[in-house]
Amino acid sequence: QVQLVESGGGMVQAGGSLRLTCTASGRPYSSHFMGWFRQSAGKEREFVAGIRWGTGGTYYGDAVKGRFVISRNKAENTVALQMNSLKLDDTAVYYCAQNRGGYSTMYSEYDSWGQGTQVTVSS
Repeated sequence: QVQLVESGGGMVQAGGSLRLTCTASGRPYSSHFMGWFRQSAGKEREFVAGIRWGTGGTYYGDAVKGRFVISRNKAENTVALQMNSLKLDDTAVYYCAQNRGGYSTMYSEYDSWGQGTQVTVSS
């Protein structure tokens, strides 16, 4: 099973930017789908963004469309999440995940998860 490690979380003021990176221990297959989820206290884990490893096709949750950008680097086996125009509501633990079955926004369908990285947006 692949190991996923997130990095890049931290604290930022509203309106600022952060970049998260997920590093996979092995190269994903072309059919795999890499996703970013987030979870804040008392809320369900929420799909943020995802990318098809093979084609690079991208998908976004409604809450982040137009502000976040997901990308992948095949040479380094990494997936990045560039977060711009951050809002207080973006505060959460952000998780990287892999779905061997392809595109999905359902966290229950993902096979591997990172440990999460905290993102805190302050006013």
